[in-house]
Amino acid sequence: MNMNTRFSLLMVWALMLPTMALAETGLVNPNLADKDELQALPNVDDETAQAIIDGRPYLSATDLDTALAVAMDGEQRQALYARLFRPIDLNNASAAEILLIPAMSRKMAHEFEEYRPYRSMEQFRREIGKYVDDAEVARLEQYVFIPVDLNSASDAEIMQIPGMSKRMAHEFEEYRPYKDMEQFRREIGKYVDDDEVARLESYVILN
Repeated sequence: MNMNTRFSLLMVWALMLPTMALAETGLVNPNLADKDELQALPNVDDETAQAIIDGRPYLSATDLDTALAVAMDGEQRQALYARLFRPIDLNNASAAEILLIPAMSRKMAHEFEEYRPYRSMEQFRREIGKYVDDAEVARLEQYVFIPVDLNSASDAEIMQIPGMSKRMAHEFEEYRPYKDMEQFRREIGKYVDDDEVARLESYVILN
C-alpha cells in the first residue's frame, strides 16, 4: 500500500468514527473528546485539555491518572472522574485501578475482583447488586467494560467498544478467525494509525 492510498484510507476512517466523546454511559472518554468537551469539565483549563489530547491514547485508567497528576491533586482528579474516565477492564484491572472509580471503597473493589471472570454485564449487575442498590450498580457500570472476543463477539458486542463505527465493526469481523493479536494489528492497521490500533486492542481478547 503506497503512502497516498494509506493517507486516503485514514481520512475516510477519521470521517467514519463517531464525533461525540460521550459513551452510551454518559461519561466523557479521554481518548475521544475534543478540546471543547474537555474544557467543559471540572478542573480542566485550556492547557490541561491540550495535555490530555497530546497524551493519547490512554490504554488504562492508571495511564490517565498518571498524566493528570502533573496538573491536579487527588481530590481534583476524583471530581473530574465523575465526568471523565477511561473505562477499566473488569477481568484484568488492578485493585489500584478499580479504586480510581469515584466513591469506590476497598471492600467494593474486592467484590469487583471476587467474581472474576465476568462473562457478561448482566453477571456484573447481578453480583454487585448483592451489595448496593440498582442506582449505584448503574453508576458503577459506567466505569467498566468486559473485553470482547475477536473471533466470537457479536456485532452488537463489538459496537460497545468506545468510538466504534459500523464500518470498523465490519472490518473486525471481516478478518476472522484471528490467529493472534499480531494479525489483528496488521489487518486493522490498514485503516487506522498505530495509536488507534492500540486503543482498540485494549478492548479485545483472543480466546
